[in-house]
Formats: sequence, structure tokens, C-alpha cells
Amino acid sequence: MVTINICIGSACHLKGAYNVIKGLQTILEKRNLEDMVTVKAAFCLGECTKAVSVKVNEDKVISVSEETVEDFFDSHVSRRLHP
Repeated sequence: MVTINICIGSACHLKGAYNVIKGLQTILEKRNLEDMVTVKAAFCLGECTKAVSVKVNEDKVISVSEETVEDFFDSHVSRRLHP
């Protein structure tokens, strides 16, 4: 199971956190991965300058936008599902 935490704090909210969440949910539905990946909202991941801040499991915080969400998923999440 992979857990993705998406910051919904002030800076991330303003930069489109909910669009990133929606993008991830769409990817999971299209690829039938809802049982393998959990998407969680989180308050402040401590990297406000990287908004929208996203963390996969306990890895470093990554900056993701609505435009880069699929690339993020492919490079940081898919490899954990299909090692």
C-alpha cells in the first residue's frame, strides 16, 4: 500500500491542492489502483515554498501541480506499485 499525503494548508490550497487531489483520484480510477494507493489530505508538510507539497509514504516532499500530477504519479508512485 502506498500513501500519498497532499498538503491542503493555506499556500498549497491557493496553489491548487484540491486539483492535485482530484487529478490523483482520476488516475487511480482510470488505472484501477484504488485498493493499492491511499490519498490523504494533510495540513502543512513544512515545505510551503514547494506548494503544492506532496509526500509519498515517508519520502521527501515533492512539489506537484495540476499540470504535473500524472508525471509525478508515474515517476514517484507507479515504481512502488510495480518494482
